[in-house]
Amino acid sequence: MMDLERIDSYIAKVVESETKTFKPVGEKLKVGLDLGTAYIVLVVLDEEDNPIACEKRAARVLRDGVVVDYSGALQIVRELKEKLEARIGKELLYCAIAMPAGTESSVKTHQYIAEGVGFEVTNILDEPSAANSIYQIEDGVVVDIGGGTTGLAILKHGEVVQIEDEPTGGTHLSLVLAGNYHISFDEAEVLKQDYKRHKEIFPVVKAVIEKMAAIIKRYIKDKSIDTIYLCGGTCCLTGIEGIIEKETGVRTIKPSNPFLVTPAGIAMNCKFE
Repeated sequence: MMDLERIDSYIAKVVESETKTFKPVGEKLKVGLDLGTAYIVLVVLDEEDNPIACEKRAARVLRDGVVVDYSGALQIVRELKEKLEARIGKELLYCAIAMPAGTESSVKTHQYIAEGVGFEVTNILDEPSAANSIYQIEDGVVVDIGGGTTGLAILKHGEVVQIEDEPTGGTHLSLVLAGNYHISFDEAEVLKQDYKRHKEIFPVVKAVIEKMAAIIKRYIKDKSIDTIYLCGGTCCLTGIEGIIEKETGVRTIKPSNPFLVTPAGIAMNCKFE
């Protein structure tokens, strides 16, 4: 069973590390690079996985988990890395990266971006498995709904037995909102992130959430799954867990802030050469 109190406390510290730089335990630092469709995030942890610093930036250099603007992605990652190094007062050498499941063809591109800014990539994993480094689930399914994709990792006895990913995510919610409200995509992104308006926009995006739920249901059918654990920025939408639970018939839970779970989990998997 997921310890929500532990996870909420840990992610709150990661969020705090966006504005406050913590003193690390030990000399070595772990970095997780999350190249997302909506955001690029860098999380720094110490040797004991304590959050040290975090930087993120909204970006549209990927589409459905695939890099479509290499130089743009490189520039953003370089700037975020330099900001973190200035904050910490130390060069960041090693990082881990993660991919949406099913986008193995893009691994090299993600790796080249990390290496292009001076990182040595010491681990590559899939996003839902990275999230489970935070969740520590033995049995169930971890579902990561990001800007471009809905990915899932099915776990049995602590081992990932199946990973899947499909291109439906938060970007699709924003497109629906832009069309319904007759606003730009950027305005729709801002609207989607306004918690005070979630109740208002929920009926508009419900059909897209039901599609995400249908993807999850298709992969977990006949798998004896008793709980769905959500993470990813799109899961910040208030009430999304209720729709997924209703459509799949499986209990669905999420932490208070599911956004930075995967980037922090990626960082936990950074190894030292």
